[in-house]
Amino acid sequence: MSRPGGPLFAEPERRGPGGPLSAEPGRRGPGGRLPAEPGRRGPGGRLSAEPERRGPGGRLPAEPGRRGPGGRLPAEPATRAARRVGCAIVSFAPGPPLTDTAVRIVLLGSGELGREVAIEALRLGCEVLAVDRYAGAPAMHVAQRHAVIDMTDAAALRALLQAERARPCAQLLVVPELEAIATHELLALEEEGLHVVPTARAARLTMDREGIRRLAAEELGVKTCDYRFCDSETEVRDAVAALGTPCVIKPVMSSSGKGQSVIHHDGEVATAWTYAQEAGRVGAGRVIVEAFVEFDYEITLLTIRHAGGTSFCAPIGHHQERGDYRESWQPHPMDPVTLDAARALAAEVTGALGGTGIFGVELFVRGDEVLFSEVSPRPHDTGMTTMATQGLSEFALHVRAILGLPVAAGEVALLSAGASAVCLAAAHGDAPSIAGVAEAMAVDPSVDVRVFAKPDARPNRRMAVALARGDDAAAARATARAAAACLRVD
Repeated sequence: MSRPGGPLFAEPERRGPGGPLSAEPGRRGPGGRLPAEPGRRGPGGRLSAEPERRGPGGRLPAEPGRRGPGGRLPAEPATRAARRVGCAIVSFAPGPPLTDTAVRIVLLGSGELGREVAIEALRLGCEVLAVDRYAGAPAMHVAQRHAVIDMTDAAALRALLQAERARPCAQLLVVPELEAIATHELLALEEEGLHVVPTARAARLTMDREGIRRLAAEELGVKTCDYRFCDSETEVRDAVAALGTPCVIKPVMSSSGKGQSVIHHDGEVATAWTYAQEAGRVGAGRVIVEAFVEFDYEITLLTIRHAGGTSFCAPIGHHQERGDYRESWQPHPMDPVTLDAARALAAEVTGALGGTGIFGVELFVRGDEVLFSEVSPRPHDTGMTTMATQGLSEFALHVRAILGLPVAAGEVALLSAGASAVCLAAAHGDAPSIAGVAEAMAVDPSVDVRVFAKPDARPNRRMAVALARGDDAAAARATARAAAACLRVD
């Protein structure tokens, strides 16, 4: 069936608990819940909140006069979003999906990372609506429902989310899984009571490199490489002259290396500028020019903000080509002092973003100096290695955190050293198949393979990943690479 704004849905007939048809929409109040009555008790036997105290989605309205710049509440020991999650889902008790008591997660972005998030949410009994710009996205294969919309279209995004708010459920969470979203609309909807993970502000700041870089370098004062933001080829040339070569040019809105170039001399500026304009996530626009950092290594530090505080996964090393990840391994060796510095930096940046969930914090390490690179307020592609190394993968940790469920304090325990290596497509093709899975698994008993089942292929598109464990990260890397070499896209 279709919804306002044009999203395409696949969904069965809705029924309430025990099988009867859901109550009429007109009987339900904000957030789809039955109006409170004197003495009426909700799930778990707790008294329902008084209607006059709650806004859309059942959340407490903000008190007048408490808002600071940009309309946001002033910082407190626990952020507003963290308080909301802690209060709203502390007694997490999901009802059956597609009923009035379901805990519903709307995934905005349904690629291979979104699919793993969906699987973990399904394991905990949640209802999942997988949303993306194309049909047949990986998470759509496992979610109960799906929708196809242009998530950069504010009107279409609002129509979709308003339709979901009108559908009765116990709890509704919107979980962005990529950057190409009309985040200004998420900000407006959050102010109206929608629960965005981790927060709409975090999604907005991290969707473009300017927002997060200015927060980190200019507001928090953490160390980064030198940089300039540019709106024209002329400004890029001036930035290259000021920063020196080599330097890196990136669209402020892109991911997986799209639109990125390394400039070695002035003669490469025109080509790099054109590529940045053509390959950015939402088309032409502003770019960042960064001084080249001579680092010893780079890591992803998965940082989990949860009801009990902030925890960390062991550092993940990774290798990139064209700005996109090709392999990752865990743990990456770090001396204790540098690791403590990395954790302090990650905690500061993610604390400023607020909310709960996992954050992929990318850092450069040079000697004992730690420099901030980027952060994603969601599971990170390099973190796929945690499916081999940890009892709870980054995806399981993310879902636990956003639902207010317990996460271990300190560092998440490793079961083994491990690694991941990707399988890329070499050409364009429809309905591609992944060959060599059995051969990959035969490389070593520890090997596992995740096939993403994407509906089409294009050069350098990630189509599968090989996972492996080993006595140490070096051994696991060798095994993962050997397994990935067996995979091919036909």
